[in-house]
Amino acid sequence: MEKKFKRTLVTCALPYANGPVHIGHLAGVYVPADIYVRYLRMKGEDVLYVCGSDEHGVPITIQARKQGCSPQDIVDKYHVMIDESFKGLGINFDIYGRTSSGTHLENASAFFRKLYDDGKFVRRESEQYYDPEAGTFLADRYIVGTCPKCGAEGAYGDQCEKCGASLSPEELVNPASRLSGAAPVKRKTTHWYLPLQDYEKWLREWILEGHKEWRSNVYGQVKSWLDGGLQPRAVTRDLDWGVPVPVEGAEGKVLYVWFDAPIGYISNTMELLPDSWEKWWKSDDTRLVHFIGKDNIVFHCIVFPAMLKAYGGYVLPENVPANEFLNLEGEKISTSRGWAVWAHEYLRDFPGKQDVLRYVLTANAPETKDNDFSWKDFQTRNNSELVAVFGNFVNRAVVLTHKYFEGRVPARGELLPIDREALDQIPGLKASLERNIETFKFREALRDAMQIARVGNKHLSDTEPWKVAKDDMARCSTILNVSLQICADLAVAFEPFTPFAAARLRTMLDSPLDWSLLGCGDILPAGHAIREAELLFAKIEDEAIQAQIDRLARIREKLKEEAAAGTGVEPGKEECTFEEFGRMDIRTAVVLEAERVPKTDKLLKLTIDTGLDRRTIVSGIAEYYSPEDMVGRHICVLANLKPRVIRGIESKGMILMARQSDGRMRFITPENGQEAAEPLMPGSTIG
Repeated sequence: MEKKFKRTLVTCALPYANGPVHIGHLAGVYVPADIYVRYLRMKGEDVLYVCGSDEHGVPITIQARKQGCSPQDIVDKYHVMIDESFKGLGINFDIYGRTSSGTHLENASAFFRKLYDDGKFVRRESEQYYDPEAGTFLADRYIVGTCPKCGAEGAYGDQCEKCGASLSPEELVNPASRLSGAAPVKRKTTHWYLPLQDYEKWLREWILEGHKEWRSNVYGQVKSWLDGGLQPRAVTRDLDWGVPVPVEGAEGKVLYVWFDAPIGYISNTMELLPDSWEKWWKSDDTRLVHFIGKDNIVFHCIVFPAMLKAYGGYVLPENVPANEFLNLEGEKISTSRGWAVWAHEYLRDFPGKQDVLRYVLTANAPETKDNDFSWKDFQTRNNSELVAVFGNFVNRAVVLTHKYFEGRVPARGELLPIDREALDQIPGLKASLERNIETFKFREALRDAMQIARVGNKHLSDTEPWKVAKDDMARCSTILNVSLQICADLAVAFEPFTPFAAARLRTMLDSPLDWSLLGCGDILPAGHAIREAELLFAKIEDEAIQAQIDRLARIREKLKEEAAAGTGVEPGKEECTFEEFGRMDIRTAVVLEAERVPKTDKLLKLTIDTGLDRRTIVSGIAEYYSPEDMVGRHICVLANLKPRVIRGIESKGMILMARQSDGRMRFITPENGQEAAEPLMPGSTIG
């Protein structure tokens, strides 16, 4: 039997307060959550909508270092900017809090302390990465390198944003500090860990057996983690910015951001409802729904539930509808490279068009796979759908009503089959819309809403009341009555998706926001006065779109110039002596065999002849060279590099390559030189 809930608690992933929000954030988390909340409220359900800024993440300290200010300066600036962007787009949380608040400091400390006192943590001494130049331990996000899973460069020490794999710094190939560019070294430190393996059996039963209805991308990622076996997860870090660890012997340590941040949901609720917050977090009849991006799945489906289970008494998420990533013009959105459409800039450049962005991001929502946003598609959807279908239908119906019936809803006479066909479609579309929203299929729900507009538009075009009015005003009256009822349906159906336009339409019709009336066919009584027509949507001209395309082109050009000028390369390393350089055994080799590493996009497995032996090297060059390109090629390799296991393959050595200004990798080999009449034989030394 399906469980009945009295209330729904909706949380959205806390955005890092180290920069503005962009369309990827909006499409992945905040627009779908807002659709869901608006729908539930229209149905009269008890809903609490919670979010806030994550102000203790490592990205904040990185940004502060870049700008030469304090972390508090950064979070104060971006907390306000993010909050205003949400409000500008009609995303109105019941509370938009922050993890630097006194309430959160107290609550997060108390949460840790209870688990500590209950013996839920294990204390371990371990070796962790340390930046010898910056003189500090490095949190996972301060370390970058090559992803061992897919070969992507620039992977973080906790996650690869290319393939979504969760990582540890030890797994990165060629790790480097983001602070100084130096190679990190290991030093001993002590931290507290949550033994996730103790909750593995429970997590399997709760999710894999109890929540098979979760989205396939969420369920699949959780299953993969569980099948791989859970390991203890650190809950503290060596940092000077965050919630201090509230136990003796923990000086200079703070709560790990992924322990700290989700507790922020609870803290924000406490701040809003100090006397009744427990009703939302500790009552079995509360439905908890987390809206997140795919990079947060493991934390919201495994780590946070394990924390709540360890504490005891808290409700657990009923669903976690995580979206995949949204790309921009075919390229991955990158905040560091400036490749993004920022919410606050959109609101500045397209005033009054909040609904258009909400509509397009929902129509292109990356619900099951990565999707793409393009400015041309944005323009087309506005002009061909919102303007030409939805807006055109409403405008014609209202204008004709004022022309023929003095702005009052005309009486309905006998309904012809064409009228009944139109009206009879609405209840079915309403049922589909409800089903799709309740199962988090927002793209399909938007299609249902737009189909109501298409039904109305077709009915009006097919019946042609402007012609009928010449000799049959009674029939014209019925046609426009039907059209106005469908307009009133649209004012309700589009409230979750385009709330600003829906509100203007309800004002125009003086109609109620009542979900139960949608599809009844009789929302507006005969004789009801309506206002003059107002355009719901305006056409977006080519000039406005070209300006955005040109802006992105300038960013592309700037990035190319930086690469060519060398401003985008990693910092230089410390001087080395000739003797130190001489320890490197650089030799020429010939590639005998080459094949792709399964389930990766960038890795090739090469069998080479070094002149000394035959060995295997795994290299992330598959996006530039095919296996066929490699066989027989002469290359230079660092032959005495310590072997490393990559995707289960022992790689003995490293190919020497250089990145060109266009981003392409090129081999460093005597074949490239003008003096080389023929390649050196395998085994020849370089230096």
